[in-house]
Amino acid sequence: MCFSATASFVASGVIGAIGLATLCHVREPRALLFAAVPLLFAAHQFAEGLVWLGLTGRIGPVALDHSTFLFTLYAQGILPLLMPLAVLLMEPPCHRRKAIVALTGIGALVCAWMIYGLIFFESHCLIEQNSIAYRNALTGNFAVSLLYILATCGALLLSSHHVIRWYGMLNVIALTIAQIAKEAAFASVWCFCAAALSIMIYRQFRDGAIDVATPNGRSAHRRPFLFPSLRNRRS
Repeated sequence: MCFSATASFVASGVIGAIGLATLCHVREPRALLFAAVPLLFAAHQFAEGLVWLGLTGRIGPVALDHSTFLFTLYAQGILPLLMPLAVLLMEPPCHRRKAIVALTGIGALVCAWMIYGLIFFESHCLIEQNSIAYRNALTGNFAVSLLYILATCGALLLSSHHVIRWYGMLNVIALTIAQIAKEAAFASVWCFCAAALSIMIYRQFRDGAIDVATPNGRSAHRRPFLFPSLRNRRS
């Protein structure tokens, strides 16, 4: 996150608590990956907190290298596959699903490209304007970056679930602002914005607004999937 290690760790703790709460409201296995997004972003923010510690000399260079790899692995490698796949798992059979399948394929190719670049090309990180900038000769390819955005945001915008489309639109807005305001540290700033927006995912699961069986509606029967005893106690 921008500003400091403390800000990243605090963000990780808050978003992690939201992530655990989100999982308590998952009713169907196919929604699990999308519901896990806040928790994954919490771990991601924690990794960037470690990067901050490394860049300010509070942990050693080996720990810094590992933390940088973990942050960029999720931000650049996993995310372009995770997002379209999470949307695809919740999508009913329709023309939208075919397009999301194609975007998931693009995301898989981007994921492979990024992971290859992170493993075989040297990555650098540095503090620029109170944010962390990440540099890699292969993953910074402009054409691949466009495919990254297409896979990551395109699947959200194509979803049959209108709340997921709203999440996608807000991510596009955040992405645009991050690109304009913090181009040098784009990955750091946009990932924080996406993590903050994951609060929206919690609210939708809590309110039952994301229902795999009934897109844009609510099933009459609330089916607990994770932590059923916890949900029964609350009912």
